[in-house]
Amino acid sequence: QVQLVESGGGLVQAGGSLRLSCTTSGRTFGRFAMGWFRQAPGKEREFVAAIWSGGSTTYAGSVKGRFTISRDNAKSTVYLQMNSLKPEDTAVYYCAASPRNYGDLRDRSRYDHWGQGTQVTVSS
Repeated sequence: QVQLVESGGGLVQAGGSLRLSCTTSGRTFGRFAMGWFRQAPGKEREFVAAIWSGGSTTYAGSVKGRFTISRDNAKSTVYLQMNSLKPEDTAVYYCAASPRNYGDLRDRSRYDHWGQGTQVTVSS
């Protein structure tokens, strides 16, 4: 069973930065594609960023150029560096793991394992 634990959320002013971390259990982290999603109150959970096991990345248009996803396989951890934060980035952020290193990682249904989420609040 794969468990994911997010950390690093908090309250930050607009223009500030935060780094989220997601640490996974198990010894197969290197084989997983990893993604970050977010959900604001009253809205659908939406894709933010993803990284394939080989290190290629993809981003939602709303965060491209401001957010960076990375992974450290030795630590079984995926990161989301968030810069130039905006109030509209306020949401609960979730990390997710997919054993399928192919296809559209923007699709929530491709992920088998999810973390509990961490709150990010950006004040104006």
